[in-house]
Amino acid sequence: MVKRSDKVAEQTHKIISELLIKGLKDPRIGFVTITGVKLTTDMRQATVYFTVIGSDQEKKNTEAGLNSAKGFIRKELGHQLMMRFIPEVLFKYDTSVEYGQHIEQILKEIGTTDDGDEN
Repeated sequence: MVKRSDKVAEQTHKIISELLIKGLKDPRIGFVTITGVKLTTDMRQATVYFTVIGSDQEKKNTEAGLNSAKGFIRKELGHQLMMRFIPEVLFKYDTSVEYGQHIEQILKEIGTTDDGDEN
């Protein structure tokens, strides 16, 4: 059985992704991908995880741009979710992609240094 908060999180993810595709007018927001949305059980707060391709400065700029667009995003969520209470939106950079790439690099290095000899 799917919890209501999971359905709302999925819808929130979809709505915010569509807003980003249509383009928020903030030039600080770079090429951003929403990787997930986690809602509290009371659905009062939504943590939106995102990644950005680019430098650390571009990540900071994108996060600042997203945070400045919170009001607009929340208003759009209100129009489309049809809920009594619209969750507060928090943006958090998703480090799991970088971590995965780091692990993959380590595994490649191990694979290239391993000469196949077992003693």
